[in-house]
Amino acid sequence: MEIFYYLVFGVMAAVVAALEMSKRNKDRINTSSSFNSFKNNYLLVFSIMMAGDWLQGPYVYYLYSTYGFGKRDIGQLFIAGFGSSMLFGTIVGSLADKQGRKRACVTYCIVYILSCITKHSPEYKVLMVGRILGGIATSLLNSAFESWLIAEHNKRNFDQQWLSLTFSKAVFLGNGLVAILSGLFGNLLVDTFSFGPVAPFDAAACFLAIGMAIILATWSENFGDPSDSKDLMTQFKVAAIAIASDEKIALLGAIQSLFEASMYTFVFLWTPALSPNDEEIPHGFVFATFMLASMLGSSLAARLMARSSVRVENYMQIVFLVSAASLLLPITTSVLVTPSKVKEEGLSLTSSIQLLGFCVFEACVGIFWPSIMKMRSQYIPEEARSTIMNFFRVPLNLFVCIVLYNVDAFPITIMFGMCSIFLFVASILQRRLMVISENPKGEEWSPRKERNSEVDPLTL
Repeated sequence: MEIFYYLVFGVMAAVVAALEMSKRNKDRINTSSSFNSFKNNYLLVFSIMMAGDWLQGPYVYYLYSTYGFGKRDIGQLFIAGFGSSMLFGTIVGSLADKQGRKRACVTYCIVYILSCITKHSPEYKVLMVGRILGGIATSLLNSAFESWLIAEHNKRNFDQQWLSLTFSKAVFLGNGLVAILSGLFGNLLVDTFSFGPVAPFDAAACFLAIGMAIILATWSENFGDPSDSKDLMTQFKVAAIAIASDEKIALLGAIQSLFEASMYTFVFLWTPALSPNDEEIPHGFVFATFMLASMLGSSLAARLMARSSVRVENYMQIVFLVSAASLLLPITTSVLVTPSKVKEEGLSLTSSIQLLGFCVFEACVGIFWPSIMKMRSQYIPEEARSTIMNFFRVPLNLFVCIVLYNVDAFPITIMFGMCSIFLFVASILQRRLMVISENPKGEEWSPRKERNSEVDPLTL
């Protein structure tokens, strides 16, 4: 493996270590012992849940290919996963507000374990069921756990600023350190011990079972709106009214969808961008480097959110602009340097520059996650939190399905250009969110206000 990979990885690791070790008092948040116990319990559970997710990711495509399925069949399986998350996942995730967030988190574990079990079958229909279950689990992972955390944090009357600490640590551990360790552990199971490509899914099921046991033993239940009169369609209506009547919620949903659409598209594009002529690249090592960059970003976000003088709405404008510029690099390099049509022995200059740009984008991803969590905790009403969060994912999942279906229809530079435009638009919307959050006009939406507006005219 080329020294350039080691150099980038080493520099990234050194910067992350320096950031964590150089924190001063103004970069830290003073908390209570009871909060620290609560936070550590959540971080343990969340890290275990993310381990169950990260263990599977690198081996899904590989497993399907070992069962003899071609690119078209595998593409349909992936589309089924995102489509399931958009349709069934939205419904199941929304039930968390009424049936309970703890119950939804346990449901995530059960559904994902069942999805892992289906990976033992080479039958296409069974694998399709597994992808549908996986899509439902993804929706729960991205809404139920955060909803439970925010509600429980508020129920225990902890300081609102302390949420930022939990968010940044969750991203640092769950989307950074755990991802790297899961990749190494999966590689150990498949390559070193030769247990086969299904082994990481069995390991994931074990982690999910352990996490579920901790949830059942240590978590209390909380709800959004547990009223018996509110059925699922009413919940959807309440969530839709909240998004339509509160510009801040609508802007937040659009910003999240635009950024995540670009992020998931990047996941499909980085490999062909770094190896345009099918050059050999160390995928696992590059993935670990990206996760280090994400850890760097979450560490920066922790410092920013620890300072009460710094508003998330302000600095995220810059983050979106930097991320847009970083994904323009493949277009810029293709214009300035004539692309080679010959397979090269090592990493080309163009690919080296792009790798650095992609690390910058991943650092922006690391800043994005705790920051968007912080804004969601401020703007999304508690009564319909999980429902609204799953509504935000509908356009995202629809877009990813379209991209997957047409992934070979457009040149890679066009795809990166589209992502950059999305991120630039997100920056504009973020500025609008900053302006209206600083100068609010009128009252914010609330379910109670909506119910009061539906008074029988005969009583007036």
